[in-house]
Parts: sequence; C-alpha cells; structure tokens
Amino acid sequence: MKKIIKTLDAPAPIGPYSQAITVNGFLFISGQIPIDPKSGNLVQNDIKAATHQVMKNIGAILLAAGMDYAHIVKTSIFLTDLNNFNAVNEAYGSYFKENFP
Repeated sequence: MKKIIKTLDAPAPIGPYSQAITVNGFLFISGQIPIDPKSGNLVQNDIKAATHQVMKNIGAILLAAGMDYAHIVKTSIFLTDLNNFNAVNEAYGSYFKENFP
C-alpha cells in the first residue's frame, strides 16, 4: 500500500503528482527545484544557495516521512553548466558527512 507524503515546509506540487510517496518501506521524492516554500520565490543567481534550498526541501519531505538524509540511497542532480559542478558538489556533500571517511 502506498502513502502520500505532504508537508508545507517544501514547495507544493504544481502538477498532478505528490511531493513524495512511500511504498513497501521505500520513499520516492519528486524532483525538487530551489523554491523557498515560505516565500514562493525561486533561489537564483547563486548555485550554492540554490543547492542548499533544494536540499532543505528534500530534508523537509524526509522529515514528514519520519526519515532524514541518512536514509537516502540514490539521488540524481542535473546541471545545465558543468562549471557549477564543484559548487553544487560541495553544498550537496555537506548533507552526507557520514558517507565519507
């Protein structure tokens, strides 16, 4: 049986999908963009700040599902400019300290 996960602490879906769904012990989170759920504004012009906003949105959804970043086993990040790789990787990696020696 599946369960829809919903929180006001992450951006609301803009289409016919859920923020996340749990099924058989797995949590599937929809793709996230850097929208601040409190203001509704898109974080722009600073790739690190945008990455942190995406991760905060994911964190809010994880929390609503009774989980945290340590439960994540797979992610996908799509970049339109590979020059942003290092900045995104640094911000993203700060949420997964326990995965590194």
